[in-house]
Amino acid sequence: MGLGIGRIVNAPTWEDLKSRLISAVILGLVSLGLLALGGWPFRLFCCLSGVIVLREWCRMTKADSLGLLHTFTRYALYASLVAFLFRFNLAAIVILVAGISAIVLIDARQRRSNWLVGGLVYAALASLAPGMLRSDDLAGLLAMTLVVCVVWPTDIFAYFTGRVFGGPKILPRISPKKTVSGSIGGLLAGVVLGTGFYGWATGSFSLIIVLFCAVLSVLGQGGDFFESWIKRRFGVKDSGTLIPGHGGLMDRIDGLVVAIGFAWLVGMVLAGFQHPAQAIFTP
Repeated sequence: MGLGIGRIVNAPTWEDLKSRLISAVILGLVSLGLLALGGWPFRLFCCLSGVIVLREWCRMTKADSLGLLHTFTRYALYASLVAFLFRFNLAAIVILVAGISAIVLIDARQRRSNWLVGGLVYAALASLAPGMLRSDDLAGLLAMTLVVCVVWPTDIFAYFTGRVFGGPKILPRISPKKTVSGSIGGLLAGVVLGTGFYGWATGSFSLIIVLFCAVLSVLGQGGDFFESWIKRRFGVKDSGTLIPGHGGLMDRIDGLVVAIGFAWLVGMVLAGFQHPAQAIFTP
């Protein structure tokens, strides 16, 4: 989830550890730099992420074997991302919904497209959600940074707390190494650092923000379990080989995808479609 700290620390050799650390640092710096820059560079980065995620998802779930349905799914995502790239956000959502509806209708009898639809939704969350939440204003930058300040510490502290305290496993059939103590440690770290960032950015404190950060932390961990479940179901170790020592892009952003998606949806409900981040950080 996020940084993939477990993979880094568990590297079997120094050379492996070095490559994983270098990959993690480069990916983190590039992501944060583009997030801070915003605008066209970040939107393009989001589009590229969505394309890669859909490709990894379809390979992992064998959905790329569905021929024309798979091709149609890819082009539905591409069309949505092009609209998003040129700031036609509403059109991007309409295209996405229309694509999902068309796939479901075309495959209504055989029902082979469940994983394709899931991949399209997941890829959209990995691309449209961060891009639209970030937008081009300060509120968007702060909202995205808040999610990172929750999810990354959750990942790091969950790993080390679990290693130190051990104890019962939380979902051993899905992820045999993750413990209840690690999950609680990650939750506490995510809430403390998330609310700390919010307090620094706004000069205020709110119990609602504490609850919001707690939900983000839980969802971040849930995103990690979700991908682990998919990989176990299809008997794969990694979602891909894009990042040396780390696997695929999905392996690195699984927690962020779910947490950002939640923040984006909450923002749209409370502040509207154009500036969802302003539900979290009022200008």
